[in-house]
Amino acid sequence: MRRFALAALALLPLAAVPALAAQLSYELPEETATFRPGPGIDAAQDHCATCHSADYVSSQPAKQGQAFWDAEVQKMIKVYGAPIDQADVKAIVDYLAKTY
Repeated sequence: MRRFALAALALLPLAAVPALAAQLSYELPEETATFRPGPGIDAAQDHCATCHSADYVSSQPAKQGQAFWDAEVQKMIKVYGAPIDQADVKAIVDYLAKTY
């Protein structure tokens, strides 16, 4: 009985956790960049903008080429779980390599 009472006392602080949890909300800053026009923009907007803004893309080093952008898109798929079909990967990589 004593062990039960000690266990109950140890768990008591956990009962208050839901009461302390409040919903967080915040305003996102306004977009300061858009995807540049070019062939493949639709695929980039449909997939890339799901998780981040065009600001993130435009902040990458300029003129890195096909291999750089292929690695970035593959990282988004493999590391971050971006749901990008292989058919769209080429369109996105080509778009990014030519416009950024």
